[in-house]
Amino acid sequence: MSMMPILQATSLHKSYLSGERHIEVLRGVDLVVAAGESVSIRGESGSGKSTLLNLLSGLDAPDSGELRWEGEASLTPVRRGRLLGLVFQAFYLVPELDAEANVLLAARLVGKVGEPERARARELLRRVGLAERAQHVPAKLSGGERQRVAIARALMNRPRLILADEPTGNLDEGSGDAIIDLLLSLGREEGCALVLVTHNAAHAARCARRLFLREGGFHAA
Repeated sequence: MSMMPILQATSLHKSYLSGERHIEVLRGVDLVVAAGESVSIRGESGSGKSTLLNLLSGLDAPDSGELRWEGEASLTPVRRGRLLGLVFQAFYLVPELDAEANVLLAARLVGKVGEPERARARELLRRVGLAERAQHVPAKLSGGERQRVAIARALMNRPRLILADEPTGNLDEGSGDAIIDLLLSLGREEGCALVLVTHNAAHAARCARRLFLREGGFHAA
């Protein structure tokens, strides 16, 4: 069995211009995520957590440093769709599509939607407790239910890694706890790693490895 890390980030730097000011957000961040591992990242607002996740997902590029996903430095949209599952605070569901169709969007991204994919979408909705809600559009779902759809969508293509950016940020405490339960339990069942960005110390503590982002670098949480 390959011991290749799912994700390896080396000396990532990222800065932004704010008016005349040059703000260095990340200053040489290193991170290695192994297969099946759960890692939480906390930090104050503005510490660069979401910036880092955008780099780890290949949605943005660092100013300098290196990223490798299963040993490769390139991440095309199709490869990202197969390798990574993304969960965001704002859900990002398509309002006109029902829950099942939203889950299937991940399969459409990699160009494959047939009966096996439809069956998996239905099975994932069952596993997140939404079997009876598969034909409901997002407006008919609660915030917690919408995030459950987003988790099912993230798992659709059997990714090796889920990147979750404040997935409980728009939810009440009970719904948020349930979402963390799902991310951790389904991640274990599917054998995929999890990187969880959160403000919530209790949620962060449930991951096997806990990191704190401060002054552009990692510290043990």
